[in-house]
Amino acid sequence: MQILQVIASARGAESYSTRLSQGIINKLRAAQPGSTVVVRNLATQPFPHLEEAHLQAYFTPAEGRSPEQQEAVRHSDEAIAQVLAADVLVIGVPFYNFNVPSSLKSWLDHLTRAGLTFRYSATGPEGLIKGKKVYLAVASGGVYSEGPMQPYDFATPYLHWMLGFLGMTDVTVARAEGLKLPELEPTALQKGIDSVAV
Repeated sequence: MQILQVIASARGAESYSTRLSQGIINKLRAAQPGSTVVVRNLATQPFPHLEEAHLQAYFTPAEGRSPEQQEAVRHSDEAIAQVLAADVLVIGVPFYNFNVPSSLKSWLDHLTRAGLTFRYSATGPEGLIKGKKVYLAVASGGVYSEGPMQPYDFATPYLHWMLGFLGMTDVTVARAEGLKLPELEPTALQKGIDSVAV
């Protein structure tokens, strides 16, 4: 089994979303010895935000692309290849202002390509990345799974929708939440890890 770990936090070893991701991966590897892990760190290897050059390259047939367009499409091709090669994705999701970091949004933008990862049909768009298991390792200072702050979780609904649009509908959410609350912080990470059954 090949696991793709997507790191989106800029906090390095201090990141709870990365530590939660690693906890999930440890459980996966214990259940499937011999599994390999490919790491894509969006903090140290960010994808550029989409610009005109990227969009022009996407809509130009591969055989007609200029050298500049070939370079512009390289990140997208790389993102797609890594996801297609993986059996399981473990995506670290730190809450930045109630949503995903822009680095994670950029990765998804490069991953979303008409004709490659989704297509338009007579019945609407169809996701082409199928048969993947996805774990979202969500870390937040407050509690967003329930209670008064639940409506302000814009990250997990967005990721559910985007991943589903691309064909990845088997999504499990694990949460390390309440990390800024003294009564919850000591147990938040282990609670998130323990919530995942593999």
